[in-house]
Amino acid sequence: MKILGISAYYHDSAAALLDNGKIICAAQEERFTRKKHDAAFPRNAIEFCLDHNDVGLSDLDAVVFYEKPLLTFERLLETYLAFAPRGFSSFARAMPIWLKDKLYLKQSLRKQLTALAERGLPPLYFTQHHQSHAASAFYPGPFETAAVLCLDGVGEWATTSAWLGEGKELTPLWEIHFPHSLGLLYSAFTYFTGFRVNSGEYKLMGLAPYGSPRYSGLILDKLLDLKGDGTFRMDMQYFNYCTGLTMTNKRFADLFGGPPRLPESELTQREMDIAASIQVVTEEVVLRLARTLHKETGQSNLCLAGGVALNCVANGRVLREGPFDEIWIQPAAGDAGGAIGAAAVIWNANEGAERRVNGADRMQGAFLGPGFNSVTVRKQLDDVGAVYAEVNDSELIPRVARILEQGDIVGWFQGRMEFGPRALGGRSIIGDPRNAKMQTVMNLKIKYRESFRPFAPSVLAERVSDYFELHSSSPYMLIVAPVQKSLRTPLTEEQSRLFGIEKLNLKRSELPAITHVDNSARVQTVHEDTNPRYHALLRAFETRTGCGVLVNTSFNVRGEPIVCSPTDAYRCFMRTEMDYLVIENCFLAKSDQPLQEKDESWRDEFELD
Repeated sequence: MKILGISAYYHDSAAALLDNGKIICAAQEERFTRKKHDAAFPRNAIEFCLDHNDVGLSDLDAVVFYEKPLLTFERLLETYLAFAPRGFSSFARAMPIWLKDKLYLKQSLRKQLTALAERGLPPLYFTQHHQSHAASAFYPGPFETAAVLCLDGVGEWATTSAWLGEGKELTPLWEIHFPHSLGLLYSAFTYFTGFRVNSGEYKLMGLAPYGSPRYSGLILDKLLDLKGDGTFRMDMQYFNYCTGLTMTNKRFADLFGGPPRLPESELTQREMDIAASIQVVTEEVVLRLARTLHKETGQSNLCLAGGVALNCVANGRVLREGPFDEIWIQPAAGDAGGAIGAAAVIWNANEGAERRVNGADRMQGAFLGPGFNSVTVRKQLDDVGAVYAEVNDSELIPRVARILEQGDIVGWFQGRMEFGPRALGGRSIIGDPRNAKMQTVMNLKIKYRESFRPFAPSVLAERVSDYFELHSSSPYMLIVAPVQKSLRTPLTEEQSRLFGIEKLNLKRSELPAITHVDNSARVQTVHEDTNPRYHALLRAFETRTGCGVLVNTSFNVRGEPIVCSPTDAYRCFMRTEMDYLVIENCFLAKSDQPLQEKDESWRDEFELD
């Protein structure tokens, strides 16, 4: 039974194909169109899924969309009515789009799919948004039974939902409804601090350790009525997202001492303190909800999905301080993962479906996207005039380890592309974490992004506890953990008095490039069974240096999606100050490439976020 799952029309459109419950492939549309967070119908992602499995759309048993648009329309109408006459201008803008397209989404989907089908279409189904999130968290997860918690901006009505997963069964327990939303609360602060909603939340989380949570009491007093069990209500007089075209209003601005920060303007201590404050509040809400869910279900395992589940600092606290023995987070926790979840709902509703758990998750390391054989790699490199040498693994991996030890930065393109927002050693830019200049160089000369943003470590799974206060795996870079105390560098009394951005360039550990200002790191454990080549590189680097850790950041520049093809990788390589590029067994040195006028066109192609 082959089932295609689709998520689309909000952000991060994606497609996923399941064959008898096994995830065969999954990819986000942005990787093909090169439009970050592309929300369009995922035609390219669907075609990849079909081609990868050598099937046509007509050969499938079902196509499933990840939410129910009529329920979303109901929520929209009821919200506008509840706040009327405020919000009329927003209503007037939204209605034509709904009445023309979204209200007839079933017909629109059929039309789009018909263009891809050779014969007739398979049945088209719709699941609910949070049902798709919950299914994406539980069904591919490693647990026979588990509590499931989903937190995001909003689906149809739900913004937070709790579930109980048992074998094939996924039972809803309770929900918190719009407009009361932890995801939208965090996004409101993302907007207020000058970052873009739905893409800047990572920046807000990275900024938080530079500040002091001096506004957390104000948030809990004025904006959020938080109960002991983690449920909450928001005071909507401070927010504009129900009726307007912005997230916050003048009352919100007055509360925090001035208007929102303008995008790209200087970050002040106010923004850092606001970031610290909303991060602390978010962690407290998630912890309380997790404790309540544990008490209600008695489960020892927790699965997480929804956009808030990408807050890896909160995830780390749930793992360390929460009541669950183990947690598992869907690597594509946002809307893209809904494509997998929607397909999994239909598969597990089938009487003949089986769900077998063997202690490992079924996401295959998240390496579910396109891969390229040596013939295709050579052709694409030849087409762009690249100069390269083909090197076998026995020579290639030690060579790259030696280059990294010398302080050079390498683009690493191997195997199938990752599904989800994180590069995990398939489409990565890597460097030496012991190099004190590495964070600055990567931020300013490679990624073209804000200097305050931290980089993540890839670490040999078998050695994770030697470097971090973490005793479980974190294969998807979704858990933040403290760096081991034995590796930290004590600060002088003068250094301890520094605050805000002054903390940035202090050496805090023996691995300065991956140690954030609060002595934490967003950890990725690398496992030999899911990523043998990247594991071998880490081993080779450890053999040379004694260090089983590398800096790992996504293979892209600011405003651009992670690279998909060898052509994408070469173009990114030539736009930046990366020193070397490795695509499968092809080795490229920047110094060998033909001289080109530096290509700055990407700055126009991609709106900076």
